[in-house]
Amino acid sequence: MAQPYPPDWELVAELRVFRTQTKEWERLIGWRSEMKRKGWRLLQVSSDEGNLVAVFGRTKEELLVRDGDNS
Repeated sequence: MAQPYPPDWELVAELRVFRTQTKEWERLIGWRSEMKRKGWRLLQVSSDEGNLVAVFGRTKEELLVRDGDNS
């Protein structure tokens, strides 16, 4: 599969790609909630060969603010 998001997204955000089977995605509600709590946003969900592909991201500005808070 090609990159699951537009290349310019990398210029403005840190990204994480998660691939799983559809039946597993439903069981990972807690994990998805934890990602959201940590500041990650679900940007896109698509399918590839029977799997779901989820792209989570945080903008680089959000990362700078977070890193500044931890100093």
